[in-house]
Amino acid sequence: MIITNSKIPQLMSIIINVYAITLWPFVFIRDEGNEDTIWHEKIHLRQQVELAIIGFYLLYGAFWLYNFIKLRDKEAAYYAIPFEKEAYAASSGGETYLSKRQNYAWINFL
Repeated sequence: MIITNSKIPQLMSIIINVYAITLWPFVFIRDEGNEDTIWHEKIHLRQQVELAIIGFYLLYGAFWLYNFIKLRDKEAAYYAIPFEKEAYAASSGGETYLSKRQNYAWINFL
């Protein structure tokens, strides 16, 4: 379920500025969003299901913390997360990417 014009991303902007966020099974976007953002978040939905939801959030936090310690930059740590790397690389592929995506494809971005 996609919820546009949401205040949730703003409330979640504690560490970095959040434009959209996926909290299974919802996608919250600050404004109307765009096609690439929606597909990016749909990729996160798939990743979350693969890892039984809680596993995704635990790994996401661990990847961010590891990258932050390594890079000493909050935003760089975010972009170095394998889940984000996959979603950014594939978001313009949209439905085609998701229909051909293999399970655990994010592992290729470690």
